[in-house]
Amino acid sequence: MDIVRIEFLLRLFATLLLVLTACLVGFDSQTKLVFLTVHIKANFKYLDALCVLVWIDAAAASYNVLQLLRCFFITTSKGDIKQFSHKNYWFFFLLDQAFVYIVFAANSAAIEASVIALIGIKSLQWMKICNRFTRFCIQIGAALILGYLAVLILLLISSISAFQLFRLYSPKRFLKLKTKLIDDPYIVHQNVL
Repeated sequence: MDIVRIEFLLRLFATLLLVLTACLVGFDSQTKLVFLTVHIKANFKYLDALCVLVWIDAAAASYNVLQLLRCFFITTSKGDIKQFSHKNYWFFFLLDQAFVYIVFAANSAAIEASVIALIGIKSLQWMKICNRFTRFCIQIGAALILGYLAVLILLLISSISAFQLFRLYSPKRFLKLKTKLIDDPYIVHQNVL
């Protein structure tokens, strides 16, 4: 199994986890009767960190769908499509790195806000809400676990992206392309001594 197929499968799995995380958080709500006729509805819009998590996971899933299409065309072309230039590999590497960090940050912020909702902060008079909205909190917790699994898979994808980029460069010369790549018309010519 070549590296592009492995990347395709990892991206597919990461996309599914990101979409599942966004859907679990986005569609989760629970309504409780608080006092006689007063109903309170808990949903993700009341915690800004959860709202940001939904949007970032949706953006990361969209990016991975575009990368899935790239992997699919490379896999099905059987060598008809010329390889990308090293500048494109830099672009893919930097975007993969950025999405790993952004998704990790969004999940970490959502965990922090969820812990405050779980235990509350007495000194600030913030009540814990998970004792009233247990199903909502359990579903958010499951979504956050899936989000961290997606981060781990995105980390693997980023490692593959780094491998695909840095295998183009000479191990003996700093940031010089290997000599066999210089004859390729799609790669910018550089002087390699």
